[in-house]
Amino acid sequence: MDKATELFCLLDDFCQQFEPLLETRMLTHCSADDGSDKRQRNRPCLMSLSEMSTIVVLFHRMRARQFKAFYCDIVCRFMKAEFPRRLSYSRFVQLMPRCGAVLVAFFQTVKGACTGLSIADSTPLAVCDNLRIKRHKVFQDVAQRGKSSTGWFYGFKLHAVINHQGEIVAIKLTPGNVDDRKGLLPIVSDLFGKMYADKGYIGKEFAQKMKDKGVEIITRVRKNMKEVEHSDFDRALLRKRSLVETVFDELKNLCQIEHTRHRSLMNFSVNLMAGIVAYCLQAVKPRIKVRDCRDAVSVI
Repeated sequence: MDKATELFCLLDDFCQQFEPLLETRMLTHCSADDGSDKRQRNRPCLMSLSEMSTIVVLFHRMRARQFKAFYCDIVCRFMKAEFPRRLSYSRFVQLMPRCGAVLVAFFQTVKGACTGLSIADSTPLAVCDNLRIKRHKVFQDVAQRGKSSTGWFYGFKLHAVINHQGEIVAIKLTPGNVDDRKGLLPIVSDLFGKMYADKGYIGKEFAQKMKDKGVEIITRVRKNMKEVEHSDFDRALLRKRSLVETVFDELKNLCQIEHTRHRSLMNFSVNLMAGIVAYCLQAVKPRIKVRDCRDAVSVI
């Protein structure tokens, strides 16, 4: 289980620095029924936060399909040496939301760096079948109906920016009815250079806002619009824009960030971030081979 050991070492080293900072921002007591502060929050657990986070991310890295089968059949049976203080499955699921803050912060350390060549897009994350929208309750006050190129869905949108090496640079989760441009603007503050996107990001006002942030947005034009002259390099990168679709495909079909079995918003968030972190830790990612990024001469 070298993969599990390596992953645990990464997360444990991070948690040793992160947990003290997290504890300073958390409440330590909550009021009991009689009004006194006798009940303690965040009571000690047999498993450490780094152990729990390792299991959650390892589920996605090992390409498992159902977390319960993974935890009961693999972790509890074949990983006793790696996790000697295992919890029951129901207790582990109950405590899983604790991993959320760790994974969000850990993502900032493993995400890719902006290279000046970025690709932006969004993908739907459906939380239930369209026929069950009216009786869906788990995300009733949070998820919204939206429409993508594949049709209507009920759930969320994952807005993402990747670099030409296939690394995720920035992400944002919004309800399904949020415009792609509104979801992209808040996450480009630390980016620079050129960004390639589809026709959903067309807009003079939006392009100016992006330019003010130091990013030049490049898209194709619609049929009823005037042609825009692009350089040979920009036209080549626009043809390679489907790289972001490949990244989304791996996130959904290999890292399992989308399914309709969620029973709480917090565990949905943990599952999403664990899948994204698992992708960031992949040794091999889909990429565009650029011969010379600085001179922007050619694309293979």
